[in-house]
Amino acid sequence: MLSEFGYVLLFFVTGAIFVGVALFVASLIRPNRPNEIKLMTYECGEIPFGNARVQFNNRFYIIGLMFLIFEVEILLLFPWAVVYKDIGWFAFAAMFVFVFLIFIGFIYELGKGQLKWDIPKPKIPEYIEGVGVVEPDSQKKKRKRQSEIPV
Repeated sequence: MLSEFGYVLLFFVTGAIFVGVALFVASLIRPNRPNEIKLMTYECGEIPFGNARVQFNNRFYIIGLMFLIFEVEILLLFPWAVVYKDIGWFAFAAMFVFVFLIFIGFIYELGKGQLKWDIPKPKIPEYIEGVGVVEPDSQKKKRKRQSEIPV
């Protein structure tokens, strides 16, 4: 007789065998006629060009994460609002603290400038032989000073 975990293992093994057999049979009966158009990367109807590995701006991810956070907040606020009269003041205080913490996070993101879409390009430091790593603004000053030195 199998233990409780034995039934789970049997379920997974049976599922894996079923999927393996289905994929094997599908590979036998499907047509295999690759061509240039079928092997081309799909770009929503656009002709692909260049490398597909492009570095995206981090703000896309930050906006997406903030969207998820506020969606979860709505998911927690809606049931709370439905049963608000039954749960009393303690639940009101708990939800007030929750919304306050979310609001503080939103203000923090605003203060960090993560919600501004038009942020100027970052100033990347540069290495100059004999001088070292310099900031872009101070780079012009250093070059001006070096040009003033008589040779």
